[in-house]
Amino acid sequence: MSFVIEYPNGSTTQNFNPSYQGNNVWSIPLQGFSDGHWRWWVVAKDNGDKGGNTRVSEALDFSVGGSVVPPDIGDTVANAAWSYGGDIQTSSGRIYFEMPSNPKWKRWSGYVCSGTVVVDGETGRSVILTAAHCVYDDANKAFARNVLFIPNQDQTTGSGTDTNCKNDPIGCWAPSYGVVDVDWTTSVFPDNIPWDYAFYVVSDQGAHSGNAGTSEALDMATTPLMMSYVAPYVDDGEVGVNSLDFTYALGYSYSDDPNFMYCAEDMSTEGNNNWWLPSCGLSGGASGGAWVQPMNLSTGSGSIISVNSWGYTTSPGMAGPKLSETSAQCVFSVAAVDAGPSDLSDGEAGLAITCP
Repeated sequence: MSFVIEYPNGSTTQNFNPSYQGNNVWSIPLQGFSDGHWRWWVVAKDNGDKGGNTRVSEALDFSVGGSVVPPDIGDTVANAAWSYGGDIQTSSGRIYFEMPSNPKWKRWSGYVCSGTVVVDGETGRSVILTAAHCVYDDANKAFARNVLFIPNQDQTTGSGTDTNCKNDPIGCWAPSYGVVDVDWTTSVFPDNIPWDYAFYVVSDQGAHSGNAGTSEALDMATTPLMMSYVAPYVDDGEVGVNSLDFTYALGYSYSDDPNFMYCAEDMSTEGNNNWWLPSCGLSGGASGGAWVQPMNLSTGSGSIISVNSWGYTTSPGMAGPKLSETSAQCVFSVAAVDAGPSDLSDGEAGLAITCP
């Protein structure tokens, strides 16, 4: 048995071997903790056949030194590497997938997006929030194949995005299928941008590869974030980091591979269907990454109110679909409980949901 301590940066861990005290109690004296938010969990292994059986407990959070005051980041952040760690970094990851290059699905090409593990309240599966165009090709009418989710890819020991799960901090997970709103599938960009949100469903069994010391369940190996379907703050009349509508958008832009990037500023609107961050410089590959409002920088946590969707090629800015007063909650509810499609062959591994 070992106790695993995760440091406040969210990427460094250290194992300690406890002593048995009797009555099913194990303990070890530890000291030297710096101020910050830490996590710990237990890894237990028996002496069974074929190397024994390993079980990993739920991670528990604890803080040292009371409240951690985040550094002043100023106002608008157009494009920067995320340096705060926390829940958002461990729950966010790179999504690698393939889409067909033609309507007959004879040729397929690889693409990258971003996604975030969200709280689903169910056992037996985990759910990843992303953009619909990272799940379903609206032009060639196909669901993605060979999908791979790589959480916290920022901490890879590799040189960038690849399919080698052994060089990623907690390995990779292969989703079983995707779920989108049917309105995304029946029209094409830009007519379908109001529905550019979707989910990947990941089984707790058989989906993980890579780090053998990690829980097989994705939502146990990471710290899922909550989604909010309540209308967020927008154009609140205040300016800067202390305004209520100050919003963080995060993702894995391929131009900055493998770094976890973010932008942050006051949120406005772009047309009737999209939230808008006018200075955001996130680029291709960041699609599907979470928008958080408000963000607690000391824990890297907050409510997800949208995802990176699209931007103009001639100027900065990022649009995100509205999760409030849309079908997003309906689509999520199907991803959380539905048994999934009977056909998981190339191009068919998904559900297109008709919501009220």
